[in-house]
Amino acid sequence: MRRAGGALALAGLLIGVLSACGGPAGAEDGGDTVTLRVGATGWQREEALLKFAHLDDTPYQVRWSLFQGGDKQLEAVRAGALDAASSSEIPPVFAAADGKPNFKVVAVQRGNTLNQEVVAPKGSDVTSIAQLKGKKVGYVKNTTAHYFLYELLKRAGLGWDDITAAPLEPDKALAALNGGSIDAFAGYGNAIIAARQQGARPIGDGADILSGNFLWSASDDTLGSAAERDALADLLARIDKAYAYVRDGHEKEFAKVVAAATHQPVEDALEELAEGEAQRRTEVQVVTAKATASEQEVADAFEELGALKQPLKVSTFWTDRLTSPLRKALSS
Repeated sequence: MRRAGGALALAGLLIGVLSACGGPAGAEDGGDTVTLRVGATGWQREEALLKFAHLDDTPYQVRWSLFQGGDKQLEAVRAGALDAASSSEIPPVFAAADGKPNFKVVAVQRGNTLNQEVVAPKGSDVTSIAQLKGKKVGYVKNTTAHYFLYELLKRAGLGWDDITAAPLEPDKALAALNGGSIDAFAGYGNAIIAARQQGARPIGDGADILSGNFLWSASDDTLGSAAERDALADLLARIDKAYAYVRDGHEKEFAKVVAAATHQPVEDALEELAEGEAQRRTEVQVVTAKATASEQEVADAFEELGALKQPLKVSTFWTDRLTSPLRKALSS
């Protein structure tokens, strides 16, 4: 994990990169308007969703920034360049592994676990996870891909050392897969959609391995302000209501938005949207003991793998400080 100097260097880099996204959350230009800097992965789905559902007229400012993964969002939160991040259960585990997290998990967004796959390139003879023994496999480190790849290997009677594991960012992994420098790739979201479009075939997936819990985390500074807590609770409730709006007969129209952003046919986007909601309805919930226990299982698995050097108690970076305003916002 990063030492203090590295964190400060990252903070300077991220703040420079995200300078267009405004300064720290709080009053802008001496006024009373709260500004929340919020992360997104793959594409700015939540921003587009709120606009589509006509719920983007917030009484506070939201500055969205795009990242390749939830792990990068948590790095930005830790560096002071984001106020809130969305991720799977895995990134907060690694972001807190140094024992000094300056963020807390504040809400759970239930969602589908589709497009979380291990794929082999077009023309490959590899058709199963068991055939990965001795092969070079790309994966996105400290993400769902890292976790479900490990679990799939165990199910196939293999260990992490039975493959040559190559940590790669999604775009680089796609290039490596198409160029033949890796034999398979464990990834998610747009990267898997793109891989399939280029002829890759799934040989395993995380659909029944992952919990479907996607976590919203906020910086300690954000949680220290009542106005910012209320704004974040309102934002999450709007996201929940926007998904309900899509389900209420607007799937086809929203599929056009998704298709344009992910560069796939509208019919494919609509099918994925329908299948995803059928598997698990997308909705925002307050934190619970059950959800905390689910992430603890993930942390324990990474300790078993050796990716965590010491046991981690995840309840130390979960909080119910957003529960009251979030419940109120969800019910309004």
